[in-house]
Amino acid sequence: MTTTLVIGIDGSPASKRALAHGQRLSKLIGDCTLMLVYVIEWSPYTFQSAEENEQRHNRREEEIHVAKSRVLDPMIKELAADGFKAECKVRHGNAAEILNAVAVENHAEQIIIARGSEGGIASRFFGTVSVKLATSASVPVTIVS
Repeated sequence: MTTTLVIGIDGSPASKRALAHGQRLSKLIGDCTLMLVYVIEWSPYTFQSAEENEQRHNRREEEIHVAKSRVLDPMIKELAADGFKAECKVRHGNAAEILNAVAVENHAEQIIIARGSEGGIASRFFGTVSVKLATSASVPVTIVS
């Protein structure tokens, strides 16, 4: 049975440390899939016109394309070249909720996130996202410094 580790990724040095930790664990585990998850913060509760909603949809699609092409696809290619099994997902929403949902959907053993001073996902994770995950996630959470 394959073990799945969910890793919060945004391309920052901090998220690369989380990925490196996931790689170390994967080597120890053996049959393991690294599920890289890029979360684009987004709230469905903004009131907008129909035209703004159409533009927002197009913007969301572009954000997904950029995240995959600039961050995730190169990581997946490098991981495959190094012999790791890896998949990726890009989702819009609340980072803690999305990471937990992906972990549940994929029967993951663990969520790995990073903290750091670089900003981006790292700064969000050591704030309310890491606290929310640590207190409410369905699986264990590792916060890499």
